[in-house]
Amino acid sequence: MSLAIFDLDNTLLAGDSDYLWGQHLVARGVVDGAAYAAANARFYEDYKAGRLDIDAFLAFALRPLRDNPLESLQTWREELMERHIAPLIRQPALDLVARHRAAGDTLLVITATNTFVTAPIVARFGIPHLIATEPEHDGASFTGRVAGTPAFREGKVSRLMDWLSEHDETLAGSHFYSDSINDLPLLERVDHPVAVDPDPLLAEAAQSRGWPVISLHQRVS
Repeated sequence: MSLAIFDLDNTLLAGDSDYLWGQHLVARGVVDGAAYAAANARFYEDYKAGRLDIDAFLAFALRPLRDNPLESLQTWREELMERHIAPLIRQPALDLVARHRAAGDTLLVITATNTFVTAPIVARFGIPHLIATEPEHDGASFTGRVAGTPAFREGKVSRLMDWLSEHDETLAGSHFYSDSINDLPLLERVDHPVAVDPDPLLAEAAQSRGWPVISLHQRVS
């Protein structure tokens, strides 16, 4: 039994849940439409290019959690799941998870996107463990700040090391599936790194290192 680790956005999911959440808030009129959409697009391009300022992004992305009541946030999240996320859950990704489950592997998603957005998505895949960026909650509401270390780049590695200690797991025989150059620090730590429909920078890194490249979304031959 080994650890099977999956990135979420553009890896298991054929799209980016963080970006889509922002776009859904724009469509709902929750945020300042044009300005928010432009900033959301700019941060997304920075992420894809491997130059995202994670602190600036999270200050932007977590603000709607702070500024709106939980009941409304949950309603909008349910709408997001059914309108935008469910169509992005494709059979090849479900089959990959099922193969690791059948092999008896421990299933874990690790994602920079916050837990409020990602927890129901990961549950839809039937994956029991999630490491994600944690939005701070003061017991009454979200504060708009991050609790602990964001699960981004080297932060994914440090968060995973803590998780391994807490769950008496190791990286022996581990797999990690990701599409993004931002996950290079963790891909280099596991026994079996796999590039999934990789961005151009990760595709280049995977080729130079001899890592397997697979497609879950029919974008890689």
